[in-house]
Amino acid sequence: MIEVTIDSMRVSLTTQQRVVILKDSTSDRYLAIFIGPFEADAITFELQDVAQRRPLTHDLLKSLINELGARLLYVIVNDLRDDIYYSRLVLDTADGTRTEVDCRPSDAIAVAVRAKVPIYVAEAVLDRAGIRPEADVDEDEEYTLMTDENAPDAPPVDSKRLSAFADFLDSLDLDDIPGEDDK
Repeated sequence: MIEVTIDSMRVSLTTQQRVVILKDSTSDRYLAIFIGPFEADAITFELQDVAQRRPLTHDLLKSLINELGARLLYVIVNDLRDDIYYSRLVLDTADGTRTEVDCRPSDAIAVAVRAKVPIYVAEAVLDRAGIRPEADVDEDEEYTLMTDENAPDAPPVDSKRLSAFADFLDSLDLDDIPGEDDK
């Protein structure tokens, strides 16, 4: 089990699909998990300390765990089967037993950020789906690559303005990233 942190939340400009990017705390590996918009908002609201007028579903789950005398110890993305990630909430119950509850990774992460508990990923999952970033391209070369050499009469590309989008697109390899079934 490897502890990860939430590196970022991303949105695909073409599909509006949300992606949570988890970073391995022991190396430069990342894990990208597609999640639904509601779960993405729930995670982002908590990370940015955005107060809600009423409890969200993940706040309710955290309260329920506490009211029943249990304690969330950590969450783990423990499996990847048929391009679907699986997670578990790991609880210490009131009678002192450890209980694991199956859930979607997006829900596990949303509860974990509220309870301020560690997020882990099974090493086998990171080995199979983890991504290592490619070596950075020289900044000037990156801007050159973003221009269209076949259209000399085209207006110049504002590379600095587009760099955030280029960074996002460079970080994704959609053919190799399994998705989460949020249906």
